[in-house]
Amino acid sequence: MTGAKRKKKSVLWSKMHTPQCEDITQWCRRRLPILAWAPHYNLKENLLPDTVSGIMLAVQQVAQGLAFAVLSSVHPVFGLYGSLFPAIIYAIFGMGRHVATGTFALTSLISANAVERLVPQSIQNLTTQSNTSVLGLSDFEMQRIGVAAAVSFLGGVIQVVMFLLQLGSATFLVTEPVISAMTTGAATHVVTSQVKYLLGMKMPYISGPLGFFYIYAYVFENIKSVQLEALLLSLLSIVVLVLVKELNEQFKRRIKVVLPVDLVLIIAASFACYCTNMENTYGLEVVGHIPKGIPPPRAPPMNILSAVITEAFGVALVGYVASLALAQGSAKKFKYSVDDNQEFLAHGLSNVISSFFFCIPSAAAMGRTAGLYSTGAKTQVACLISCIFVLIVIYAIGPLLYWLPMCVLASIIVVGLKGMLIQFRDLKKYWNVDKIDWGIWVSTYVFTICFAANVGLLFGVVCTIAIVIGRFPRAKTLSIKNTKEMEFKVKTETDSETLQQVKIISINNPLVFMNAKKFYTDLMNLIQKENASNQPIDDISKCEQNTLLNSLSNGNCNDEASQACPSEKCSLILDCSGLTFFDYSGVAMLAEIYMDCKGRSVDVLLADCTASLIKAMKYYGNLDSEKPIFFESVSAAISNICLNKNLNKLSDHSEV
Repeated sequence: MTGAKRKKKSVLWSKMHTPQCEDITQWCRRRLPILAWAPHYNLKENLLPDTVSGIMLAVQQVAQGLAFAVLSSVHPVFGLYGSLFPAIIYAIFGMGRHVATGTFALTSLISANAVERLVPQSIQNLTTQSNTSVLGLSDFEMQRIGVAAAVSFLGGVIQVVMFLLQLGSATFLVTEPVISAMTTGAATHVVTSQVKYLLGMKMPYISGPLGFFYIYAYVFENIKSVQLEALLLSLLSIVVLVLVKELNEQFKRRIKVVLPVDLVLIIAASFACYCTNMENTYGLEVVGHIPKGIPPPRAPPMNILSAVITEAFGVALVGYVASLALAQGSAKKFKYSVDDNQEFLAHGLSNVISSFFFCIPSAAAMGRTAGLYSTGAKTQVACLISCIFVLIVIYAIGPLLYWLPMCVLASIIVVGLKGMLIQFRDLKKYWNVDKIDWGIWVSTYVFTICFAANVGLLFGVVCTIAIVIGRFPRAKTLSIKNTKEMEFKVKTETDSETLQQVKIISINNPLVFMNAKKFYTDLMNLIQKENASNQPIDDISKCEQNTLLNSLSNGNCNDEASQACPSEKCSLILDCSGLTFFDYSGVAMLAEIYMDCKGRSVDVLLADCTASLIKAMKYYGNLDSEKPIFFESVSAAISNICLNKNLNKLSDHSEV
């Protein structure tokens, strides 16, 4: 008997621990998203738009790669490598179909702090001027890219560790106002860093707390050293870029292919600078020599990892948060899902592997991602096609960029940050929806420009959590309804057919960033579940009683509340009497629920709402103005549903 038990245990153990072929396939598809969409790629429908988007993206990748490499205090050619390898790796591991990964202004600015601290410009004259075997670059340039690559490597390792710890589930702590304020403040820093190129000034590297203000103080103190030729060329470039891009945006439906104004400007400026010899005649600073080819891989210097740990954490957190926001926005826009933890892995590997190929830290950029939207990209194939053209630049066209003026490159970067800078307009939205979120936005922005992007991000998260903790104790308790009275009203005033098409869900907690996502998930699961058997009329009160979604306690909906609506059009009543307070994330989630349910032919009615919630919902979302949405009570909402059904029946009879 004992032997039989042991044999049975060994069989169960082998079944539990022997990986099946299906399990391995499922794991590969989960961790290699390219295996999920690549076999089903539609060449006829997707290849042409992806090719056009890839060509346009390659232009942005080259221009921003050169500029962000300079921003990172390394040789411009390393920006081209940073536009190539991270994009390939993310296309394999990433889930964002319209996310353009590569060099990024915020991560470049953070890594520049480590480069300038460990390999300052002052030691350039002290190092030997002999060229190394890597692309003929000097020892000084190789030391600098070694520091940037070390930041990229360690930042990627941190992101991979966060993936292993499954910390993607904690991203709800970073709310939309915090991300908006942090990215806007960081974009302001990037614009400030480009001022010396826009004005043609020679300026020492200035960083640290309040460095933003010290830069402008230096500019005003040395205003006489502004180079007039660089200033005029910068203004002309900015005007041309803004004007043509606005025209492209306005007429993009009429024209099939938008004008690649960045490429045209780069060619025109380089040709004009070459013909007029602006470098020697006017002393205009140019990009300089761009070596051909890609050097063999080399490991980043591991002996300096401890010295760059601060910048590595900044790159890991800021780059991931900004990239995840773009991936989630893309998923929401095109109706697919993104795994927060998988994005940690994708960006972590993009940084780790790319650091062996002399790449600066990478992340997704808003300007490039918006470019993929506007040019009609369908999948990550667009990014892979852009990599082909970046390779052509590296091996053939790169040396021709020698004459590109730095002021033109800086102009391209400043205009490319337009999407981040116009987030100032969000202040009006936050003020009308939730004034506390408005205060968080302003304070996070101030901390970002006064210190750094990672400091601003940390402050915004801590501030948001502290405010929510302070507000929860003041939340009112939910008054329990008399379910028998509701059942009596339901039975006497309406028919059973109507009731089976109505669901009543009571929100019995504040709806804020901490529980908004959980509430949305529970609600969508409730709507999607289908049951062949109809729910009895006597269970209507149970439907109301048992679907109280306790989002903060991570409770699940009961099976009795999971009864799906019939195939006919259903109605969902959200009882907001227990919603004592909310923030911007909560209002955004309610608006998203309304739009998603509308797409599923489910009418959403909000009962017993406060005046502030009604105002915030009307301001935030594109709500249906033809039908009433807000009602004084659940009974009033049910009466409205019955009235509409009776009117529909009368109209049907009149048509017959």
